[in-house]
Amino acid sequence: MDKQNKSLVETAIFAGGCFWCTEAVFQRLNGVVEVLSGYTGGAIKNPAYREICTGRTGHAEAIKITFDPSKVSYVELLEVFFATHDPTTLNRQGNDVGSQYRSEVFYTSEEQKEQAEKFIALLEKENIYDSPIVTAITEEKPFYLAEEEHQNYYNDHRQQPYCQFIIDPKIKKLNTYFSKKLNTTS
Repeated sequence: MDKQNKSLVETAIFAGGCFWCTEAVFQRLNGVVEVLSGYTGGAIKNPAYREICTGRTGHAEAIKITFDPSKVSYVELLEVFFATHDPTTLNRQGNDVGSQYRSEVFYTSEEQKEQAEKFIALLEKENIYDSPIVTAITEEKPFYLAEEEHQNYYNDHRQQPYCQFIIDPKIKKLNTYFSKKLNTTS
């Protein structure tokens, strides 16, 4: 991406459980330029997957989304984020348990913070979930890129049981409820 186009994009950082799942969902949205899997919100520099898995570093598995706001808004990203994971379970997404699987929005601007707070308040007011939302809203922290084998995981490993049983239903939900927001080339 050249310097001129780089100024036209923004960044969003979400933790919503396993980054293989969230990466696969957001890669399919029109206006999303890039999705990187990584770690953020923890206490050590340059953590490795084996350290994250212990839950002792304080990092969350997260994705960093580069997006074109003229094609997809931050609020639309929030909409997809909250619809494709369970924001009511503390440190858990399905069978994945531990603080590394928490639900958290890492805002990159005050505007993102306000939009995330308003969006959660709206979800709560409308009683969208049976339980209270526990998603944290936190200022952006250093984001460490996950190892290469974790990047583009779903697209490279669709035949794996985890992809078929855990990620495929999220993609199906995305296709059903957000079909107009999908990239036509995916």
